[in-house]
Amino acid sequence: MATRYAHVNLIARDWRRLCAFYEEAFDCVPVSQERDHHGPHIDRLTALPGARIRGRHLRVPGHGEQGPTLEVFSYAENAPELPRLLHRPGLAHLAFEVDDVDATRQVILRLGGSDVGEVVTLDIAGAGKLTLVYMGDPEGNIVELQHWHR
Repeated sequence: MATRYAHVNLIARDWRRLCAFYEEAFDCVPVSQERDHHGPHIDRLTALPGARIRGRHLRVPGHGEQGPTLEVFSYAENAPELPRLLHRPGLAHLAFEVDDVDATRQVILRLGGSDVGEVVTLDIAGAGKLTLVYMGDPEGNIVELQHWHR
């Protein structure tokens, strides 16, 4: 059986705004049509009676036309939010390799993102020198910016 990574899903308060952020900050590209999922099959799939889900997929850069996507959706009624924390069990962050951590950090701040930590450079034994920072997107999802010094 062949396996291929397909996508990661982000549930947004405002899927259009979050898509625009990832398009501008990370050069993600919209693919397919906007989605508007609802009906008995979605109720069964989600186990949420009356669910309505809207959004779209964005292809992440660096993996070609068939590469993985971010699926950015909003439910008609999102559940209450918990604070996003790096050390909370479960998915913690999305990572993007960038040419310039400081310049990309400034773009994220300009687009409504926020700092989580500080920019650091680490010498990782056997791997090399890495500059990275954790940031929040405009909805608080944690994003890692990283640059390997080669």
